[in-house]
Amino acid sequence: MELPILFYGVPSGCSFGSIVALEWLGRPYHLCRISMPDVVTSAAYRRLNPIGETPTLMTETGAVISESMAILNHLGARGVDTGLSFAQGTADFDRLNQMLAYLNTSFFSGFSPLWYAIEHDGLPETEKQALRAYGARKLRSSHAGLQAMLGEKEWLLGDRRTLADAYFVGIARWSRYHDVLDRREYPRLQRLFERLEADAAVRFAYAIEKGETPRGAGGFQGHLSLEEALRRLPA
Repeated sequence: MELPILFYGVPSGCSFGSIVALEWLGRPYHLCRISMPDVVTSAAYRRLNPIGETPTLMTETGAVISESMAILNHLGARGVDTGLSFAQGTADFDRLNQMLAYLNTSFFSGFSPLWYAIEHDGLPETEKQALRAYGARKLRSSHAGLQAMLGEKEWLLGDRRTLADAYFVGIARWSRYHDVLDRREYPRLQRLFERLEADAAVRFAYAIEKGETPRGAGGFQGHLSLEEALRRLPA
């Protein structure tokens, strides 16, 4: 049986969290590097993901899954024994799914107008400033909400890390690119972010994005080109 392939976007894709999750799981996998916006919108990549976004996961059987939340839940079902996820139908699974949904909607969406302002050079300055102001308001609200959900817990769901923490760090790092919010105003979130930044899998994901060849936890089996990966698609 083939190994799963994660197609991750550079620079700074939200697929970062899925790389961290794969490292935490420790099971063999390949990566495929997808440059944005050129390769991710190409006809070749759209054979995998018709909307031209990352991440995408090709499973061992050649099935294709897109959207971070779906990919993380797929990985989680294979990692219940690690504590990174929980069995579907349990209260813990519901809590994890709720946290992933908040990160995928409220937390993620605060950055969307900020990225739009950066990626569209032709926008009038007044529109860019309006987008930045709107994004800043959304981010302050989502950070306050997430800090309230975190409470005094060590990790987002309690005393051990889960896939929600992997997804969080991949999104939260974007505040470096947008000078509209100081995470230190949310000290419990800042402590969580610093703990994750020190994690070996997070450092591995940063190195992968930079194009380096880091030593992971043992699961990473190298990169495949997009052309190599596409040969695995069912006829």
